Amino acid sequence: MARASDRLRLATVTIPAPDLRPENFLRHAAGEERGFWAHGRRWVAHRGVAAELRGGAGAEGDRFDEVAAAARALALHPILADGSARAARVRFYGGFSFRPDHEAVGVWSEFPAWLFHLPVFELEGDDSGDAWLRARALVPEEGAADVLARLRRRAEALRAELTTHGEITTAPFRATGRATATDRSSWEGAVSASLVAIRTGVVSKAVLARTLDVDLDTAIDPVDVVSRLWEVNRGSHVFLFEPSSGSALLGAAPETVATLRDGVFHATAVAGSIRRGASPREQTELAARLLASEKDRAEQRIALDDMVARLETVAHQIRTDPQPHVLTLAGIQHLETEIRASVPGGVSVLDLLRLLHPTPAVCGLPRDAAMAFLAEEEPFERGWYAGPVGWFDAEGNGVFAPALRTGVSTGSGWRLFAGAGIVEGSVPALEWEETGIKFEPMLGALRDSGAVLDQDAEAGRTESSISGEA
Repeated sequence: MARASDRLRLATVTIPAPDLRPENFLRHAAGEERGFWAHGRRWVAHRGVAAELRGGAGAEGDRFDEVAAAARALALHPILADGSARAARVRFYGGFSFRPDHEAVGVWSEFPAWLFHLPVFELEGDDSGDAWLRARALVPEEGAADVLARLRRRAEALRAELTTHGEITTAPFRATGRATATDRSSWEGAVSASLVAIRTGVVSKAVLARTLDVDLDTAIDPVDVVSRLWEVNRGSHVFLFEPSSGSALLGAAPETVATLRDGVFHATAVAGSIRRGASPREQTELAARLLASEKDRAEQRIALDDMVARLETVAHQIRTDPQPHVLTLAGIQHLETEIRASVPGGVSVLDLLRLLHPTPAVCGLPRDAAMAFLAEEEPFERGWYAGPVGWFDAEGNGVFAPALRTGVSTGSGWRLFAGAGIVEGSVPALEWEETGIKFEPMLGALRDSGAVLDQDAEAGRTESSISGEA
């Protein structure tokens, strides 16, 4: 990580890059650090590392404070272009592990307790075709005179190369393999243990996850997978973070933990689930059933009330929808409530993450008791699964979603994660089926990218109604 004591200054140049696409930009960067973040029409992709913010397990202090302090030091004295009074926006991309004591081992070996990249190149745009390319560098103070001109030439050269080469595609290929699920009887036993903990008052809710390991005979480019994921899941927050070549985190989260822009906070409380219908009529009927479900509405209200109560300690003018509405995604529907609030100056999106993570939708209630229970019952390391991923800038703005409907890649191997909220009345067999449905976004993206899997281990899809969150 670059430090303030290194006496380096940040320089950024932005040029128009109409019609450049994120897929080309990222495929061209094969072998480099890469990232992609999208919701709806808007997207941003990045490559290379100008500076890195990294924290390990057991580090003293507050990890959100440490990230914020390191980012401020890097962005403190930017180099300004002649005639400019304000520096270009500086964004840091990455995320945090679910637990602060996470250790970077196994499938998570390239994902420490927190990691953010300040990229060398950043491409931002939307479906209209407009796009902007940024080039960035940290340079010694004595070398600042002509750095902006050099950066502009680098950005223009990359734009010209991508434009000249046109669309970069990967040759169609077939990657055969097998998907191995968590042992069903063991997982349903953990659900039963959750119900005992609920009935004895240890927790009121636990969000229990399971895994699906996909082993292929050849590696699939994570850019291909995230491209397919984005095509099908435009209503979700789609992300790719590849901190080193071959190790990547991808997903399509249905909700946000915290979004902050110039003092205006926004998030979504998502809970309760039902499958998406095969026809418009069936979909409408299922949505109505979800809205009428007392159990699902109670679960959704728990998530909403907890988030609002935590926000009340720092925010004001907190506003929520009077009633939840149905969020319809590619294969599933949820109850969702929008939350908006005004946040005083000096409160950053990282401060809000400290308050809100982990939400009841990814952990349970009470928070500490649920965290301890999950540590005992889940036979795998969550790593960054259900941790907050996204970006923040030097002014404290940012967007973070929980890493849900997600998978982590280690070359030709993938580990997928899915969870379900366990409350009084949950049925272990139905919770297994629910998590099976939640594997589908990543499984579908892998299949569309060339993976041919043994179907026996993919059991879990269901035509029945489902309920839960993670």
